[in-house]
Amino acid sequence: MNDSPPLERVNLSAFIRSPAQQPGKVAHMVTSTHETSHRIFQDHPEVLAPVFEALGLTPPAKADIEAITPDATEVKPLERRVDSVLKVVPSEGEAFLLAIEAQTRQAPDKGVNWSYYAAYLQAKFGLPVLLVAVCRNRGTAAWAAGPFECRVGSWPTLVMRPFVLGPDSVPEITDESVVTRQPALATFSAIVHSESRGIEAILNLLAHGMRSFNKDTASYWSELLEVGLENTPARDTWRELQKMVASFFPGRGTLIEETYLDGEAKGEAKGEAKGKAKGKAEAVLRVLEARGLPVSEAVRDLVTACGDLARLDELLVRAVTVAEAEELFGEATEGS
Repeated sequence: MNDSPPLERVNLSAFIRSPAQQPGKVAHMVTSTHETSHRIFQDHPEVLAPVFEALGLTPPAKADIEAITPDATEVKPLERRVDSVLKVVPSEGEAFLLAIEAQTRQAPDKGVNWSYYAAYLQAKFGLPVLLVAVCRNRGTAAWAAGPFECRVGSWPTLVMRPFVLGPDSVPEITDESVVTRQPALATFSAIVHSESRGIEAILNLLAHGMRSFNKDTASYWSELLEVGLENTPARDTWRELQKMVASFFPGRGTLIEETYLDGEAKGEAKGEAKGKAKGKAEAVLRVLEARGLPVSEAVRDLVTACGDLARLDELLVRAVTVAEAEELFGEATEGS
């Protein structure tokens, strides 16, 4: 069972501790993939374990990872920002910076920008920099590995070689126990493999593994994954599988948000308690149907006949966790 609060600092790795939440960026447009990478690396840096392993770095007994400003702006007309910048301070050895960039496609200017980021951060903080590119597309991942060179003739003045976390470097999760023990790594892996052929099996495994979570934990990871899947076909698959009870990402249009708000809107449009009850009842039925659960006429009649708004809110929460529609009212359904 995973009963830890979804936003609590996670310490699954012996050498990594989660950083404090970094303030949001201002006036900087990001995609959903960028948003998710920004969130997951700062809240759950244990997903960086593959980087340490691939680089052959010996995990220290203890290390603090601290989020620092991603602003690489020198003058006001020129704004440059890295998705996430983490400072790694091992208990043994020298500190260094991780500059993390989510890259969804090839971009001709990225080699220059990445070189600038690394040079600027090293000059500003006096620490060596490892730039990590997160890619879900294999072609983009191969391109992002570089090298990107600044050269004159045969002489390279500067060479940028990012470390890439992509489909070939992040393992697919095929063991359900990994989902329950390391939800951050499992979620991140699903995002990275969202364009892979086996993504449907990965998402099914993830959905089964999340059944052991408490409702808040399941809601958090379900929505984080949905936001990270962005506009891929895998997002539609996940929307059919996810079991959520509340929105941690308002305004992102996730399934539970659309279902609940649609019901609320229908009720408010009628401007009366009866209309609100009808809207919430429809939301309960929509959740059951979206999860693929058969809804008998007896259950449907009990839901639509309920006029207690507080009771309907309880039913909406139960609708995303019950194994079958008949369990919705508990003993009330059995005695009907």
